[in-house]
Amino acid sequence: MVHTTMEGSLFEPTLYIVKGMCILDNDGNRVLAKYYDKNVLPTTKEQKAFEKNLFNKTHRANAEIIMLEGLTCVYKSNLNLFFYVMGSSHENELILQSVLNALYESVSILLRRNVDWRTLIDNLDAVMLAFDEICDGGVILDSDPMSIVGRAALRTEDVPLGEQTVAQVLQSAKEQLKWSLLK
Repeated sequence: MVHTTMEGSLFEPTLYIVKGMCILDNDGNRVLAKYYDKNVLPTTKEQKAFEKNLFNKTHRANAEIIMLEGLTCVYKSNLNLFFYVMGSSHENELILQSVLNALYESVSILLRRNVDWRTLIDNLDAVMLAFDEICDGGVILDSDPMSIVGRAALRTEDVPLGEQTVAQVLQSAKEQLKWSLLK
């Protein structure tokens, strides 16, 4: 897909579609966030200011998309959480929406349909893994909630890294590398 600007110049196609994903509480505070482009909102202070502004513009709105500070933002709310996916201003909203749906549905399945702040905090490790299964460095890896949850659940059943020996960590890394090469 080649994007054009109003002036007609072309943007180079890229796999780096997602600029960031975040989940905010019903006060606009960050619960979980990942930003993938260091040129866009490079510091935590700038990210949190952007998130506050984003929340203020969207928490009462009925829309599902907003252009803010040069970013296309799609969002969804549920009870006391707000889910956001951000892309560049020229990005396809439908692609961003599919990432948002994957994020929301994956979290919903992981939390057994009880998507609220307390349950999310209690299962933050699994939700963080879902973030990583959906997107890596801005590249969309998967948008199927069932496969995302399957991989995130497998990874959360592992022995915590702090409780593993060096040999176990190396063996686990070897196994992951082997399986990724066999795909």
